[in-house]
Amino acid sequence: MKGITERLYNGIIKENPTFVLMLGMCPTLAVTTSAKNGLGMGAATMVVLVLSNFIISLLRKIIPDAVRVPVYITVIASFVTVIEMVMHAYVKDLYDSLGIYIPLIVVNCIILGRAESYANKHNPFLSIFDGIGIGIGFTIGLVAIGIVRELLGNGTIFDFRIMPASFEPISIFIMAPGAFFVLAMLCALQNKLKLKGANRHVKEAGACGGDCSTCPMKELEEKEEENDG
Repeated sequence: MKGITERLYNGIIKENPTFVLMLGMCPTLAVTTSAKNGLGMGAATMVVLVLSNFIISLLRKIIPDAVRVPVYITVIASFVTVIEMVMHAYVKDLYDSLGIYIPLIVVNCIILGRAESYANKHNPFLSIFDGIGIGIGFTIGLVAIGIVRELLGNGTIFDFRIMPASFEPISIFIMAPGAFFVLAMLCALQNKLKLKGANRHVKEAGACGGDCSTCPMKELEEKEEENDG
C-alpha cells in the first residue's frame, strides 16, 4: 500500500510532468485552448501510460538492451493506435479538436521516460500505479492550464458560461502566446506555494536542494575560478 501511495504522490505532486519536470510541453501548450481538450489529451495519455508501463514491465527481462527503445516505441504506438481509433469512433468532436497531437503521443517524452526509468526496472503492479500517478499529474496540469486559458479567452469553463455577458474575452489567451503566459503563471504559483519538486528534498552532495547559498557546486565553481585566476 505504501508503494502505491508513493507512486501516486510522486506523479501528481513530487514529479508532476507539467509543473515540476516540464515534460510533454508540445501537447501542453498546443491543445490546452480549452479545459475539455486538456482533459481529453490527459486521459488519452494516461491510458497509454498505464498500458505501456504494464506491458513493458512484463517483458522487461526478455527485451534485449540493444533494442529496448524500438520495442518501447512499438508497444506505445500499438496502444496509441487503439486509443486513436476509439476516440475517432466515440468522441469525434474531441478527436477533431486534438488532431495530430493524438498520434504524436507515441513520441511523448513522458511515456518513453517512464518506460525507461521505471517500468523497465520494476514489477507490473507498481508500474501500473506509476502510470496512473504520472497520468493524473499530467492531466491536472493540462486541465489547469486549459481552465485558465478558456476562462480568460472565452469566459467559459468546459463550455459553461462563467463570466458575465459584459466580459470582454482576452483573445490572446487562446492563442499560442497565452499558453506560455499561463504556464509561467501556474509554475510561479507552484513555486510560491513551495510545493515539493523532484529534487527540493534531496540533500546529497552535488544535488540541487533549492538553496543556492549552501550549494556544494557553488563552492566548486568558486575554487575553479580561483585556480583559473
